[in-house]
Amino acid sequence: MDFGISTFVTDEGIRPDVLGEALEERGFASLFLAEHSHIPAGRQSPYPGGGELPRVYYRTLDPFVALTAAAARTSELVLGTGIALLIQRDVLHTAKEVASLDLVSNGRVAFGVGVGWNREEMANHGTDPTTRGALMDEQIEALKAIWTSERAEYHGEHVSFDPIFAWPKPVQQPHPPVYIGGESPAALRRLARHGDGWLPRSSTPGDEIRRVRDWLGEQGRENVPFTVFGGAADEDVIRRMAEAGVEHYTFMLPTRPEAETLAALDDLARLAAAHR
Repeated sequence: MDFGISTFVTDEGIRPDVLGEALEERGFASLFLAEHSHIPAGRQSPYPGGGELPRVYYRTLDPFVALTAAAARTSELVLGTGIALLIQRDVLHTAKEVASLDLVSNGRVAFGVGVGWNREEMANHGTDPTTRGALMDEQIEALKAIWTSERAEYHGEHVSFDPIFAWPKPVQQPHPPVYIGGESPAALRRLARHGDGWLPRSSTPGDEIRRVRDWLGEQGRENVPFTVFGGAADEDVIRRMAEAGVEHYTFMLPTRPEAETLAALDDLARLAAAHR
């Protein structure tokens, strides 16, 4: 099992270029960045973690800008979104952003997506929360068409466009892997149909990890990679995930200034080395 980092990059923490270089120097394989376009002042949706919404949610940098900065200071680090809120995004702009990042990084993008939880945030983008799953399924299909076709077109209930030209095309073939976040039945159906990888949280039981692996195999999807998103620095959890066959484990890194972050990364690097 290999190791990476999941985090929120904000205007108050370590710069993304410095972070990316520090991760590669310490042997980490990936960086997955969270996304929130904004937080509505009148939010009613409860924070899934319970209690007050953490400050970092209000201050996230655009993940593609931040990952581009990290790409410029690294050569091997996988550059991931964890997760991009695809249902709040224009599919044509997103196709170009992902392909552009894949091009400038020489094929290092992992595109993690999810439906999100903040209904007021969705509504401000014109997204109907009740149909967000169906929307995202069509968006993923449309993205793959744009990335792989010289003349792409797509016609669905929620996404529709006539033939278009869209460059650049991604470096990775046939396209950057699309990682599906979430453990719900709907997320798993999406994983089986559209996903190139799975982003379960570290709270997912090992038996469920194995069940999903077997279930995907029954559908001819034996080789879907699993990356644990936002895992704790807990040896028991790491062992449980390794025993369940997870290939990649990302630690949740708190958002702190540079010196504090580098010290925390030193500790996580030692833990990763003991279990790699």
